[in-house]
Amino acid sequence: MEMIEGRATAMERMELYFIANPDSPSAMRRPRLSVRGELWVALLGSTVEEGILGIGPTVEAALRAFDAQYLAALSPPVQTASRRARSGHRRVAQLKFNRGFRAAV
Repeated sequence: MEMIEGRATAMERMELYFIANPDSPSAMRRPRLSVRGELWVALLGSTVEEGILGIGPTVEAALRAFDAQYLAALSPPVQTASRRARSGHRRVAQLKFNRGFRAAV
């Protein structure tokens, strides 16, 4: 009986999170909620390896972590200044090569 009551309370807390955050990825996608030891797990997908996962000490923390992971998965990778500099050097080298090739022809 205690497990059923705990699960019902967790589901209520999840629904309250969805009400408070209606535009959040978790409210829209409704991940599965489970508990592993003392951590709550919000999972969208068939496996941890293939899905989007949020883990936290509370239901709300797991859903917040899920929301952050979901949004991170949708965001393009951030290009760092050093990556921009390297790609810029490649473009300059390519332009010099092309100019030299045209001059030799």
